Amino acid sequence: MFERLESVVQKFRKLEEDLSNPDLLANQEEYRKVAREHADLASIVEAYAGYKSVQEQIRDNQELLDLEDDADMRELIRQEVTDLKKRLESLETELKGMLAPRDPNDDKNVILEIRAGTGGDEAALFVADLFRMYTRYAEMRRWKVEILDTHPTGIGGFKEIIAAINGKGAFSRLKYERGVHRVQRVPVTESQGRIHTSAVTVAVLPEAEEVDVYIDPNDIRVDVFRSSGPGGQSVNTTDSAVRITHIPSGLVVICQDEKSQHKNKAKALKVLRARLLDQMQSEQEARIAQDRKSQVGSGDRSERIRTYNFPQNRVSDHRINLTLYKLDGILTGMLDEIIDPLAAHFQAEALKQS
Repeated sequence: MFERLESVVQKFRKLEEDLSNPDLLANQEEYRKVAREHADLASIVEAYAGYKSVQEQIRDNQELLDLEDDADMRELIRQEVTDLKKRLESLETELKGMLAPRDPNDDKNVILEIRAGTGGDEAALFVADLFRMYTRYAEMRRWKVEILDTHPTGIGGFKEIIAAINGKGAFSRLKYERGVHRVQRVPVTESQGRIHTSAVTVAVLPEAEEVDVYIDPNDIRVDVFRSSGPGGQSVNTTDSAVRITHIPSGLVVICQDEKSQHKNKAKALKVLRARLLDQMQSEQEARIAQDRKSQVGSGDRSERIRTYNFPQNRVSDHRINLTLYKLDGILTGMLDEIIDPLAAHFQAEALKQS
């Protein structure tokens, strides 16, 4: 790790020299490229400088300890060395994370898709529970949540809900949520108190810009129809719902939450771009996986990643064998208690593979 850090420092210094080169200033496009790379390395160089500074402080204090005769002063020095070692450990973890290969999608916004699996109405109700959990987590991080499409069941649940989550680091945090989420609890309708097991699938797609995925207008078929829903005043009386079919891939996206046909079409295209980008990246990951035995962070949606056990107030993440007895808190948005250890685990795995 430290050899790589030293090479990062050398590269950073070289980029600093390049930025002061008059010839580079004349080429604005190249200058911006070098400036971006310089900025990306700056945080690593700063953290590494902090790490070496703490190392030096530990050495200085240990030298003082050998020279100091006063018992009280020796105890103070020992305490300071203990604190500095903890700081050094924290900085080392931070540096490992910085050196791990960076996911190019980490800065993107998210298209979140939650669908009921096995379990009927109980699974649909848990879709609503998970969506509330992600919404509260987004609020804590000051991310914006916009519902793109819903298929309510009429009893407070959803067969499916699709939303856009916009904010700094949205994909970098939520990407660990993709997979099958299992819930174990006693349904309200269960008279004998038996625990039922249901499943919900969560897909987390990086939002694709037009520059990421170009959709040829000739490759899509757009159909409009009247929105359907559980009833009431919100049901549209005009043909404003939109179904877009991407002919080459066979992907179909339906959006009907807006009263405007144009807004529904724009939302449907946003979801379609995200799904096409995810499809392309999944195909690329599958090709890479053929050349190695294990795939880090593949996000295989067929895997059961987490279990929520209501009678025991327990949530278990099966990927890292993490169990917390605070399900009530997790469902109110305290997801960092799961995401932080997941991020640390997958960063360490990525660092081993790099």
